Amino acid sequence: MKRFGKVAVMLGGTSAERPVSLNSGNAVLAALLRQGVDAHPFDPANRNLGDLIGGEFDRVFIALHGRYGEDGCMQGALELLGLPYTGSGVMASALGMDKWRTKLLWRAGGLPTADWTMLDADSDFAAVEKQLGLPIFVKPAREGSSIGMSKVTEPGTLGAAYATAVEHDTLVLAEKFIDGPEFTVAVLGETALPLIRLEPAQDKAFYDFEAKYLRNDTQYHCPAGLSDDKEQALRRLALDAFRLLGGQGWGRVDLMLDRFGNPYLLEANTSPGMTDHSLVPMAARAAGHDFDALCLAILEQTL
Repeated sequence: MKRFGKVAVMLGGTSAERPVSLNSGNAVLAALLRQGVDAHPFDPANRNLGDLIGGEFDRVFIALHGRYGEDGCMQGALELLGLPYTGSGVMASALGMDKWRTKLLWRAGGLPTADWTMLDADSDFAAVEKQLGLPIFVKPAREGSSIGMSKVTEPGTLGAAYATAVEHDTLVLAEKFIDGPEFTVAVLGETALPLIRLEPAQDKAFYDFEAKYLRNDTQYHCPAGLSDDKEQALRRLALDAFRLLGGQGWGRVDLMLDRFGNPYLLEANTSPGMTDHSLVPMAARAAGHDFDALCLAILEQTL
């Protein structure tokens, strides 16, 4: 695989999602090595980015999640260094990491997303509960993996949920609950892969960090159980949502259907997980790509 030259697999980092990123990066590294790629681990938490030049690397596979890896910061640094990298560019990465600005852009572009309001310490929490209705999802706007997220089901508890979320981000979003199934759509190049329907165990209030990475009783349905017309419509919606943010290369878009079958976009992920519990590899398998082939296809986009 001399055509790729020397590849840095960027993993770990300093965000709250570091453990997930280490798992993703090590899985990607092993897959590339199995295929003869001259790949090496590179953890920006303990290495200077100048080592990328000093080490004569030719390109970077970004397997970082969260802040300083998925939010445009690393993408901008690599642009300045003149190194090709996987995934979206600076703008799309920054937008995709920010759930609030993602929703603003989608709504301005005429795409469906659930109603929301932004919270701060001076918010009238009782009025927000009345405005959005219960349940309400409360999320740090710029965190991933459901970190700091909670579901408010009891009147008078929105303030406590805000206090939890604001520990992780100064921007906190309260979002109207959509009563229906959750789906994810992986994007590879210009193609939306088969939908996956997510079904957390009955004792989970929602698809949280534990359900994503630690539990083995979360169910993933692919095929998702939709009609072909509905599946194709949601794939098109996900591609439109990804493109509106400026997404490139690969990524993931999460959405829900309400009880009437109407779709609502939740968020976009421009550097999705690549662990044994991750959704993009699962969708790729359904489309006929094993994990090694998926990693190579993502890397090929840097040529």
